[in-house]
Amino acid sequence: MTTEPDKQELLIVTGMSGAGRSTVANALEDLGWYVVDNLPPQMLRPLVDLVERAGTTLPKIAAVVDIRGRDLFGDFRETVQSLQHGIQVRVIFLEARDDVLVRRFESVRRPHPLQGEGTLLDGIAAERARLFSVRESSDIVIDTSDLNVHRLATTTTELFAAEGTAGVQVTIMSFGFKYGLPTDVDMVADARFLPNPFWIPELRGHTGEDTEVRDFVLAQEGATDFIDGYAAALTPVLAGYQRENKRHATIGIGCTGGKHRSVAMARELSSRLEKLPGVVVNIKHRDLGRE
Repeated sequence: MTTEPDKQELLIVTGMSGAGRSTVANALEDLGWYVVDNLPPQMLRPLVDLVERAGTTLPKIAAVVDIRGRDLFGDFRETVQSLQHGIQVRVIFLEARDDVLVRRFESVRRPHPLQGEGTLLDGIAAERARLFSVRESSDIVIDTSDLNVHRLATTTTELFAAEGTAGVQVTIMSFGFKYGLPTDVDMVADARFLPNPFWIPELRGHTGEDTEVRDFVLAQEGATDFIDGYAAALTPVLAGYQRENKRHATIGIGCTGGKHRSVAMARELSSRLEKLPGVVVNIKHRDLGRE
């Protein structure tokens, strides 16, 4: 979804309790939005003033406004209309069928905020009536009845990710097996099938970041075949991560000491993966520099 260039933006997230506001808020936060939860509508004006004063340091802010504001919610439409000066304001409304909302509330064993002494359905009906005009004036309405949390997060990403925003941030981490497996990796590859430059005197003092070591490693039988095959295997995985809204992935490549083979192979794999759409790659050498 396009927005006016260089214009600060406020996205108001509202809708039915249990329809997924927290999921949308988390997805927006992952996209770099500054998110404020449970904000009374009357606090929107001071929030906009803050955004305008912050300038480019706070270009995108999302405010979750919901029925927990109780009586304050009655001024919502008027409040939103008063904000449409100098800043782009949009409203996203989340809803779901009554039976779905009942099931969601029962699964977490929490009462509806408007339930009082009545039933869940009584609270849902009261909220739906109170929010009717808000829904009608919203810019975007999403029915989350048939969306799980992952699909709702993906839908949010598709709607609000800025053009060029990475679908998944990939960290390729080289490491040495003798120092232990990294605890924060999603996948691990082993480069110890290649000859070790450590045993070549003129290469021992260098690392996989140096041209002579990298050329030696990549010239070994099976090295480029492995990189080609691994990059091809990771292509559908990273595309699937983006569809499932998995925003970060860490791929470990190990050798004995984490100095030569794994470093060179990590650099080569990075050059392949960074060409994939929606993928941004960072390289981390965990054990480079250890004795």
